[in-house]
Amino acid sequence: MILFDKLAYSSPIRQKSPALKSLFSVGSLVVCVTFREPVVCLLIFLGMMAATLRFACLSPSRYFRLLLGPAVFLALSSVAILFVLSDTPPQLLAIPVFSRYLGISSASFVHWAQLMAVAFSSVSCLYFLILTTPITDLLTVLRRLHCPWLLLELMLLIYRSIFVLLDIADAIQTSQNCRLGNRSFRSKLSCMGQMLSVLLVRSLKRSSLLYDAMESRLYDGQIRVLEETHPACTKEWILCILWLGFCCALSLLLKGGFLI
Repeated sequence: MILFDKLAYSSPIRQKSPALKSLFSVGSLVVCVTFREPVVCLLIFLGMMAATLRFACLSPSRYFRLLLGPAVFLALSSVAILFVLSDTPPQLLAIPVFSRYLGISSASFVHWAQLMAVAFSSVSCLYFLILTTPITDLLTVLRRLHCPWLLLELMLLIYRSIFVLLDIADAIQTSQNCRLGNRSFRSKLSCMGQMLSVLLVRSLKRSSLLYDAMESRLYDGQIRVLEETHPACTKEWILCILWLGFCCALSLLLKGGFLI
């Protein structure tokens, strides 16, 4: 299993209601995306980070390493938002480009900061959900919300196929390293191409074997798994609703200009 699954199954709140955890994380994410208030986004980010570190058996250093991937992606993709091309010099940074100026204005910086706050708070919400709730519990919640069964089965099969591909790729890469196949840049490219071709063939073979195994177990078009019920107490529901209500109220106050 990959790291996310290991942490989800070993979480202290693994037996808690997946519906409650989904409402807590997805509700906070909806508040971030709807209101886009940097103060509220920062509050949700800190709250989700504290909850994840507390209930996901995760150290702060590992948590920030998990945030490094989204941070690099956001840093590269947000450059176009941060920099503007105008006829007049921008307020914060101005670089002459022929007869125009490339730089950072106050409006673009505020927009960029708002986007970063929303993005990181949303990532923290999703991290809390996937690091404390296994995929089977999430599919149970979606099934109770009457999501199409075909979509749920595709999600489950694709998610499980990821483990198969990672396992095959790791075995091939280990074999290549043992034979010194990655000693130069040219050999790395050659090994990468060979690994991808072998990975395609073996993944197709594994998927065929998986379907044969499902057929031998009387597969009739729907995957049925045992579902555990973990009802949440009234106090937990009230605390979750109070948290979401507080975030919404604070966002409305900030939107209305009552707070500075």
